[in-house]
Amino acid sequence: MNQILIVEDEPNLAELYRQVLQKANFQITLAENGEQALIQLAKIHIDLIITDLMMPEMDGFHFTETLRNYGYDLPILVITAKDTFADKKRSFHLGVDDYMVKPINVEEMLLRVEALLRRAKINHEAELTCGQTILKQEQMTVSTGATTIELRPKEFEILYKLLSYPNKIFTRQQLMEELWGPDSETEERTIDVHIRRLRQQFSTNPDFQIVTIRGLGYKAVLTHED
Repeated sequence: MNQILIVEDEPNLAELYRQVLQKANFQITLAENGEQALIQLAKIHIDLIITDLMMPEMDGFHFTETLRNYGYDLPILVITAKDTFADKKRSFHLGVDDYMVKPINVEEMLLRVEALLRRAKINHEAELTCGQTILKQEQMTVSTGATTIELRPKEFEILYKLLSYPNKIFTRQQLMEELWGPDSETEERTIDVHIRRLRQQFSTNPDFQIVTIRGLGYKAVLTHED
């Protein structure tokens, strides 16, 4: 599942966006301003940001500029009440990818989020295909040929995350905070247990293998031929 960071200081709006996006199978992290958002970005992997412009502490302009200066190239969707051409021009010049003016249609917001992820070539579908292997989110199953394995929820989420970003290294802390939440008291070694089970179940899978990066974490390597 893709992780979206919503940066919005109006609680009712943040909750509305969260509910709509969660129903579409996205994972959501919330922040009230740019400073809080930067803290979250240092902790977890984020695929897309939705941000307001008018916020306390650090507004959306400064936040966007800071992200781009730090080298973050993930998609940014602005949702704001600021509707002047000057505000839009400044936002796009700072590196925003899309811009919506409040009040918005949340279904349109969802369409724009999906389009931005497609454009960035970030997987967001309910199914993920790797060679002959198909992962289905709703059923939490992994099928290869005639063989179908139903996984435990967390094991499926770990595998789906790794295979969505082949060759990308995820630390144990990143996986813990994305899949269990930043306030979870679950120990990081739990990740190792789930990885060990996944390796046992897919030791003969022809399409991928899970590789340990010593001292860092794990990544998925595709082994099938295109």
